[in-house]
Amino acid sequence: MAKGGATPVYKSGGAWTRSEGKNPEGGLNAKGRASLKAQGHDIKPPVSAKQAAKSDTAASRRSSFCSRMNGMKAKLTSAETARDPDSRINKSLRKWDCH
Repeated sequence: MAKGGATPVYKSGGAWTRSEGKNPEGGLNAKGRASLKAQGHDIKPPVSAKQAAKSDTAASRRSSFCSRMNGMKAKLTSAETARDPDSRINKSLRKWDCH
């Protein structure tokens, strides 16, 4: 218990769970990735098509992400969410240049 009998106030979850850790254009921002890293995760920034052209490893990572997320979009989201350009999944797919 905190001094004076007051209960300390904690923010629930890491920054990646709140808007402060999310990139408005899709995915996580640096603060969101840092909060996940502090929890033991190894998360990297998105790979665009331009970056993927420079590295086979990046191209493979991008291809894998696009395949996985397109499958999730098809199977795990409602039709309304799949059509919504502002849904988190569609923003992420755009950020990664998934077509």
